[in-house]
Amino acid sequence: MLSFFRAMAFPSISRRKSCTFFTYLILIFQACNGFYLPGSYMHTYSPGEEIFAKVNSLTSIETELPFSYYSLPYCKPQGGIKKSAENLGELLMGDQIDNSPYRFRMNVNESLYLCTTPELSENDVKLLKQRTRDLYQVNMILDNLPAMRFTNQNGVKIQWTGYPVGYTPQNTNDDYIINHLKFKVLIHEYEGAGVEIIGTGEEGMGVISEADKKKASGFEIVGFEVVPCSVKYDPEKMTKLHKYDTVPTVGCPQEIGNSQIIREHERVSFTYDVEFVKSDIRWPSRWDAYLKMEGARVHWFSILNSLMVIFFLAGIVFVIFLRTVRRDLTRYEELDKEAQAQMNEELSGWKLVVGDVFREPSHSKLLCVMVGDGVQITGMAVVTIVFAALGFMSPASRGMLLTGMILLYLFLGIAAGYVGVRMWTTIKGTSTEWRSVSWSIACFFPGIVFVILTFLNFILWGSKSTGAIPLSLYFILLALWFCISVPLTLLGGHLGTRAEPIQYPVRTNQIPREIPARKYPSWLLVLGAGTLPFGTLFIELFFILSSIWLGRFYYVFGFLLVVLLLLVIVCAEVSVVLTYMHLCVEDWMWWWKAFYASGSVALYVFLYSINYLVFDLQSLSGPVSATLYLGYSLIMAVAIMLSTGTIGLLTSFYFVHYLFSSVKID
Repeated sequence: MLSFFRAMAFPSISRRKSCTFFTYLILIFQACNGFYLPGSYMHTYSPGEEIFAKVNSLTSIETELPFSYYSLPYCKPQGGIKKSAENLGELLMGDQIDNSPYRFRMNVNESLYLCTTPELSENDVKLLKQRTRDLYQVNMILDNLPAMRFTNQNGVKIQWTGYPVGYTPQNTNDDYIINHLKFKVLIHEYEGAGVEIIGTGEEGMGVISEADKKKASGFEIVGFEVVPCSVKYDPEKMTKLHKYDTVPTVGCPQEIGNSQIIREHERVSFTYDVEFVKSDIRWPSRWDAYLKMEGARVHWFSILNSLMVIFFLAGIVFVIFLRTVRRDLTRYEELDKEAQAQMNEELSGWKLVVGDVFREPSHSKLLCVMVGDGVQITGMAVVTIVFAALGFMSPASRGMLLTGMILLYLFLGIAAGYVGVRMWTTIKGTSTEWRSVSWSIACFFPGIVFVILTFLNFILWGSKSTGAIPLSLYFILLALWFCISVPLTLLGGHLGTRAEPIQYPVRTNQIPREIPARKYPSWLLVLGAGTLPFGTLFIELFFILSSIWLGRFYYVFGFLLVVLLLLVIVCAEVSVVLTYMHLCVEDWMWWWKAFYASGSVALYVFLYSINYLVFDLQSLSGPVSATLYLGYSLIMAVAIMLSTGTIGLLTSFYFVHYLFSSVKID
């Protein structure tokens, strides 16, 4: 199927045979339906064919509170407002995609009138002024492409998606509304040589329907640009016109005196003109203009920086294993039994804690629960980023990334239950209370997220934002969690009880050994260890935060996958080194220290998020916006702590198990 879609998207002589073959197969099995790969479908339009643009929620980098497009006095489409089908990810991100009255006719240049509003009320003026001064953007979509505009700042061409609701000139308190749009639609003429198009819906996860009767020749939309203007019209003349009547083309930008001011009792007329321009851009490359990620050298610098940290830590681990541990073990094995017994009395360092190293840690149930959730989050992150790096998470399918992450998290409950319960049976030596552990794993991280999101949702409801999660979606999420995640976690826990517990290589003494006093607290070393994983992550973290909070596209998942792999290696090495250091000073309470040695990176991520809020999001205004930002950052930090802590603890456990399995001490 993938070859067929590629043959459709990249027609060439060399592929016509394979295309004909796959088309023949599909005609034979035309009763069968299947899902298409997101972003891989194509739509061609015949000359004069009508296309209607869609509008998403109004967004702003100043408030981070999305609002419905029709919350402002804009022209409404004939037949009323109709919402597009939205997936789980779109709803959680606050997207609200509606139809719009903006009509385009393929390859027909025209300048059209839309409507004239009634006199602006006091509430309309207040809303328009507030949205203008909060820098809200209108996000318009044509053929699944967001509207793009370009501005020049200090001689540098800057690319934006969407256009502003209005603007406020310098040295004035007056606000002006954007009521005229100059669209440029880039089209590519495509001749399919008789190849039939497999029809798909315009929306996210559509299904393949029967072959379209139309031929594939026509025009593809490969670009969508907009120039916003404010134009003062005579409302008496404009009200005599009907929707889609032709109007004279106007130039942009207009003088202030010819712009439409936002003021009570003003009537605003909305117009637009469309220009179709033929382009050499091919349909598969049309998203390249949106996905240009500046600073590729910075990404490479981040990776090289991470590699330096890894080699440094790898050198320390190499010294520990080959010079210290292996040397001690070799010397020990070469002695006869009498000499071994004498040496046992003279043991020092990590060998002294042989009878306590596998003693049950404090709050062992909580540790097993956090490890189980960490496995679930790590698996979700790895699989999502791998699929995204391979191109399965196209930005053309909005919300797919978040939807995929949620579904993966739900289904990975079986891995979380298995690992958590198996660790519990290993620590306790019995499988009793495994159901309680499984339930705790299923509820721990989702419970934290639920509490934070509910608190933030009350704030969004109070602000009447489209970012608020609808009550119906709450029940859907709870149903998915209760019907998928909980049963799979319990199943994984049951499988964990059936698996053979990991046997400790040494016996644990009945009386715990006293830990010698230290010159400095151990938590100081644990907190310091988190700086090394953070050093591999912080550069990529800047780009991720910018994509989330500044509305930029993030699509360098190849870099992110490499950084993730490096982060896993660094977390493992840091925990192993720190665990060995604690054992050498006869500190056998290593379990929680190993978890937080790598998990403490979450603290630095959260502090960096605060730094980003203060210094990079200076435009973010109001306590509501800051609370939302900090709430979402806290969820991210908790997830990172559970994931990295789990990596560190499991690696340290196997290191300690290997270390003491080589020691023959009774």
